[in-house]
Formats: sequence, C-alpha cells, structure tokens
Amino acid sequence: MRNTLLLSFCIFAIAGCTQKPAETEKSAPQPLIGTWHLISSKSITKGDTVVTTPPKDQEMVKIFNGSDFAFFTHDLKKGKIDKPVFSAGSGTYTLQGNNYIEHLAYCNARDWEGGDFKFTVELKHDTLIQKGIEKIDSLKINHEIIETYVKLR
Repeated sequence: MRNTLLLSFCIFAIAGCTQKPAETEKSAPQPLIGTWHLISSKSITKGDTVVTTPPKDQEMVKIFNGSDFAFFTHDLKKGKIDKPVFSAGSGTYTLQGNNYIEHLAYCNARDWEGGDFKFTVELKHDTLIQKGIEKIDSLKINHEIIETYVKLR
C-alpha cells in the first residue's frame, strides 16, 4: 500500500511538471511565400514601353520566404551557347498591404547592391503582378517595371 501511494504521488508529481504547449498566435497569411515563374515583364522609360520578358531560351524564377527573396535567370541551353546567361540577386523585403519594398543585398550586377526599390503588388489567384520604379542615379537608371509571375509552388 505504501508503494502504491508513493507511486501515485510520483505520477502526479511528474504529470504536474509537464509543460503545457504554448498557444501560438495565428500569423497572417503570407501570400508571396513560394516560387514564382516570370511570364511577362515590361520596362517603361519616359513613356516608351519595351517588353523585356526573358527570350524563349531563358527563364526567370523568384522565390520568397517570410522575409527574404531571391531571383535567378538562366539560359535553357545549360550555358552551352556563345553567350551563356546567368544572373541572380537576393535580399530582404517587407510587405504591408499591397506595398512591397525590396532591399537588394546581393546581385551579380554589383552596382545594384544596396538598393531599395518600392513596388506595389497585386495577387490574383496564382498570379503576382509587381509594378514600380527602379531608380539608380549612378547608373542613370530610372524606369518603371511591370512584372507578371505565375506561382509554381
């Protein structure tokens, strides 16, 4: 009887020491998270529009997690052409409503590094439309871009 009482006490003591799982706050959905394939892009400079969608032998993807983004463009010939294509960049972003700001920390076009770019984004089901101004005074770049992506995953 004494052992049963001692065993019961130990079980209650151990059960009382276990921690209840902390209730986590429900976070707001993060619609950008995932991998996006560029299907259309335009550059508008002083009213002149140039369609800059990657040529049929190239592709671009943009990847978002909760705070960072990365983009990659490459040729579809695995670099086995006269002028192989590969470009990449990454950094952090903030999204508040439709206001999206990128801070480009890393880029193979090194003069673009450190730039902050303000855009608006519009999400329609599996489609992301990103619009805004890319301006870098030192490179004499000042144009509006409109990029359309389709979500891959």
